[in-house]
This record gives sequence, C-alpha cells and structure tokens, in this order.
Amino acid sequence: MNNTRTIGIVGTGMIASSMAVLAAGHGFKVVILARSEKSVNRCLGEIGRFFEEIVSHGYFTEEKKNTSLERISFTYDYKDMKDAEAVVESVVEDLEVKYEVFRQIEDNCPSVKAICSVSSSIVPDKLSEGASKYGDRIVVTHPFNPPHLVPLFEVCASGNTADGVTDYVMTLLEELDRKPVLLNRPTPGFIGNRLQFALWREALALVDEGICGPREVDAVLAYSFCPRYTSIGIFEHFDNGGLELNATGCRNIWPVLSTATEIPPFFADLMKEGKMGPKSPSKTGFYDWNGVDMEAYASRVSAPYWNMFDWKE
Repeated sequence: MNNTRTIGIVGTGMIASSMAVLAAGHGFKVVILARSEKSVNRCLGEIGRFFEEIVSHGYFTEEKKNTSLERISFTYDYKDMKDAEAVVESVVEDLEVKYEVFRQIEDNCPSVKAICSVSSSIVPDKLSEGASKYGDRIVVTHPFNPPHLVPLFEVCASGNTADGVTDYVMTLLEELDRKPVLLNRPTPGFIGNRLQFALWREALALVDEGICGPREVDAVLAYSFCPRYTSIGIFEHFDNGGLELNATGCRNIWPVLSTATEIPPFFADLMKEGKMGPKSPSKTGFYDWNGVDMEAYASRVSAPYWNMFDWKE
C-alpha cells in the first residue's frame, strides 16, 4: 500500500461516492475529505451500495470488493491528502466554497498534479481565478452521474492551464477506463448538456403545441433513434445517410424548431401546483409516480451502462 498512488476527493455527495468507487476499484488509494460524521456515514452507505451492485452484476468478487473498500479512507483534515497526485473537487456549485477548497489544497497538497473540478456549470477560467498557486492545475472534468458507471467525462481547461496538465488528466481518466472528450474551449453546459437540453426544449415544445403528450415523446425516444446512438454517433449516422438528404431535412425542419428561452406555461403551472416530480409530496410531475417501483426504475436507468462496464485494475 505504501507504493499505491493516491487520489483525494473533496465532498461526500453522490458524485464523490461514485468517484471513490471508480478510483479504489482501479487500485488507487482514496482519501475523502468530509465535513461531519453524518456525511461520512452517508457516503459510506453509497459506496457500499455501488460496490454491491458491481458484485451482483458479476464484475467483482466479494474479495475484490473488500480489497477496494480497504483503499478508501475519510478525513476532516486536508493534511491527510498530502500524497494525492490528483484531487477531485466535488462540492456545491458556489464559487466561494470552491475557492476555499482550492486554497486548502494549495496549503496542504504539495504533490498534486491536477485539481479536477466536477463543476457542471462554472467554466474553468472562472474557477482558476480563485487559486493563487495552483490556478494553472485546475481542469473541469465533468462527469455524468454516476461516473463509476457512466463512462463519459467532458474535460475542459482554462486559458491558465499549464502545459501537460490536460494530458495528465486525460491519461488518468483513461487509466480509470473512462471515455474522456476534450473541449477546445469552454461553453456553458459543455457538450452533453447542450445536446440534452436542445432535445429537452424540443420535447417540451411538442407537448406545449398539443402535438403529443410526454408518454408519446418518451416512446419515440426509446423505440427509434436513441438506442442507435449507443453504438454509433450522430455525425456518423447523418454522414452515412448522405449530406444532400440531410441538408434537405435541415431546411425543412429547422424553421419549425423551438427557439424558446423560457419554460412553457404548462411546465410553470406544474411547479406552481407543487408537482415537482417523485420527490415532491404529491409524487407527481409530468408523470404520476405514486405506486411506481423506484428500485425497478433505477435498474432501468442503469441497464444500458452495465453493457459498457469494462474495468481493468
């Protein structure tokens, strides 16, 4: 264990728990910075659950699970992350909170090669402004939840990022059997959320215009083109179909696509009525979630990603 490489994680939420499983499952020593015993216990519960799912799907033995768990430790003191070669910043989307994390890393982690922020909305140039010594080592490594199961990471450097830092981060993620993509420059939402929210805006527009309901939209997605894009890409698909045909489709369809910048009235009305989804008291939103087997739903969410699971320790 003395020769084991160390990764630090600041935070104890779902992303942090999943990142701990990912790193420890690949042989890294993991030190998690927590704020309270309550947060430690919550994080440990999530970590245990994730490892149990890996075992239940036949990818880990009980022995390998236990060995991985032994690599994970918790601390309330940044000094215990002094050997970390990379630190994953996984705290709330608040710049001042993140800036304090960066200051603590600078004061206590002399070996750190990169600070990997999992920020989903703050661009790296803004993040680097809060560091005095390690600003050139901050890189956004935006995952999709949970990152031990969903392989994609979006990597984005700032104008201040030092030579070699991004290459190191990309290599580290590849060592963790992730699929990192590198952005040429920052953009709000990065790649994944820009694509997802463009699709979401059009889905809402179809319902708002009375063309169909939510269930019809979801059925079209599930049983037409979405499964295709788990094995090929959208540029591959349209390139293969021919650019002339695609250009005709663009000319005919783009003029009717939504350009909304606010949520539609029916969406706002649901929120006013307190219908916020399954976690709201009414357990309603776009759907009625009363009586829904949520464990079965969670299994459906994860099912496609288990087909991509391929860890090499």
